[in-house]
Amino acid sequence: MGDQTSGAAASSNVLNKAKPYLAIISLQFGYAGMYILSTICMKHGMSNFILATYRHVVATIVIAPFAFFLERKIRPKMTLPILLRIVILGFLEPVLDQNLYYLGMKFTTATYSSAFVNMLPAVTFIMAMIFRLEKINLKKIHSVAKLAGTAITVGGAMVMTLYKGPIIDFVKSGGATHHGTTTESAGQHWVSGTVALLGSIVGWSSFFILQSFTLKKYPAELSLTAWICFMGTVQDAGLSFIMVRDLSAWKIGFDSRLLAASYSGIVCSGIAYYVQGIVSRARGPVFVTAFSPLCMIITAALGAFVLNEKVHLGSILEPLS
Repeated sequence: MGDQTSGAAASSNVLNKAKPYLAIISLQFGYAGMYILSTICMKHGMSNFILATYRHVVATIVIAPFAFFLERKIRPKMTLPILLRIVILGFLEPVLDQNLYYLGMKFTTATYSSAFVNMLPAVTFIMAMIFRLEKINLKKIHSVAKLAGTAITVGGAMVMTLYKGPIIDFVKSGGATHHGTTTESAGQHWVSGTVALLGSIVGWSSFFILQSFTLKKYPAELSLTAWICFMGTVQDAGLSFIMVRDLSAWKIGFDSRLLAASYSGIVCSGIAYYVQGIVSRARGPVFVTAFSPLCMIITAALGAFVLNEKVHLGSILEPLS
């Protein structure tokens, strides 16, 4: 009987240790799906500003009821400093990061954009050191490994940006409609897209750092997620009305636009913010971003099969570096 009890306890301990890894890895599959769906609907003319707005409308509607009922007894009192942090969080990720990312994706490709996310762990690690969320001791192997990994990641991203290399044909097909438009757009706007993606990564890293600090003062992940999504909706809507004057652009039906907004809102905003908040409290913001390179591999495969995107050797070398 004692052996069975100790065995069950050991299994439970292993599962608890594996939960953060499984959660973050699962999110990478979710993000990969979002990149493909977002590319499709933007190729069909949807504004990235309106997509980001609808995304957070959906996320707010889905997450708010859970936050209201499940955390009503543990939710801390809202104060002005916390509210200001939430407003900034709503700007950093829902507005700044996502709009710049969608813009970069529109100017390049889904594969290239997701590959650029590989810089996220390095940028987050650097910012975490600046704000003393990560401590470096050069006498310890894991600290040296983190520094080496950061240098390799940044170097790999530079390889991907400056060296495209030969095309790797995963799927041989002629006459596809997506890759011709994508290649032409990438040729015309590659530099602008890269700059937008860099800005997106900085905004996303800043979000993780501020979210980590905010959760220490407001330890209610669901409620914080609902507030961030709501603030993102308000700020995104204001920006969208400024950038898109044509009211017909807001029309949405049972098509790829609705699918992209619903999927990205539920999976990549609502669920992702909540899961990232929990894992960040337990393991820190750098751990949350450590598995981002996996997303590029998944997206490259989906992009080749679904969008018939041309995958270049530089994009394959970058996540392997």
